[in-house]
Amino acid sequence: MVTRRAQCLCGQLSAVCSGEPVRISVCHCLDCKRRTGSAFSYNVRFAEGDVSIEGREAHFTRTGDQGGRVAYSFCPDCGASVHYRIDTQPGVIAIPVGAFADPSFPPPFQSFYHDSRRCEWVEIKAEPLATFG
Repeated sequence: MVTRRAQCLCGQLSAVCSGEPVRISVCHCLDCKRRTGSAFSYNVRFAEGDVSIEGREAHFTRTGDQGGRVAYSFCPDCGASVHYRIDTQPGVIAIPVGAFADPSFPPPFQSFYHDSRRCEWVEIKAEPLATFG
């Protein structure tokens, strides 16, 4: 069984994930752009039972574009985001792929807000890739 560790910049907060992801995706929504400081976010979702959170965390909750509440967990020391939960997706924990610092992490197979909010210069070459929005 594959085990992966995502962690914040200072290493105080981490998420240890076992098994295979439920979903790997990129998102081009405005909130993901603001959260990451980048042109899109690259995220993975695991079943809640496959994730163990270690360390202290702070939280920020917002309402998403489609009305669901998103609760972000981040390190209170360095501020890096390590995981988040979406109330419309119970039993799943989402993690920014960059927190794994693994260049061999599998590519996304879904792209959200792909046509409506993706920067024109961004090209996602993963195949197959389902696009939404």
